[in-house]
Amino acid sequence: MDALDRAIIAELQADGRLSNVELAARIGLTPGPCLRRVQRLESDGVILGYRAVVDPSRVGRGFEVLIDVDLTSQDARIVQTFEATVAALDEVVEFKRLFGRPDYFLRVAVADLVAYEVFLTQKIMSIPGLGTASSHFAMKDIVPGTHIAPRSSR
Repeated sequence: MDALDRAIIAELQADGRLSNVELAARIGLTPGPCLRRVQRLESDGVILGYRAVVDPSRVGRGFEVLIDVDLTSQDARIVQTFEATVAALDEVVEFKRLFGRPDYFLRVAVADLVAYEVFLTQKIMSIPGLGTASSHFAMKDIVPGTHIAPRSSR
């Protein structure tokens, strides 16, 4: 990956709806070579897709909670059941298995505190093998997690 590839990625992360002509102009290429680079980045799996960034409060999901979860056991069936159940929940917008403690990190988005209480008690706390779930409410977003800056190839 060279500087032009990194420039393409940065521009598309800022605005995934850029036309190829506009993208090429911004990075200093003609449209043909620019398009070939974008297609290569897509086929190589560097660019995984394009999406709309939505204001959560406008779609009834403005209350965000971070949850640390520990399981009672690392038994394969408990882990598989927990992961499959949580991954299928619409409220879960990020879900990671961690090394060490806690076992999992979840980021959920719901309408409000009442909706979160229902989500936690009816959907999370009912999963077999759940040990503890610790909720954290963010005060504010300082750096929203939507971009990954490609590293230079030094």
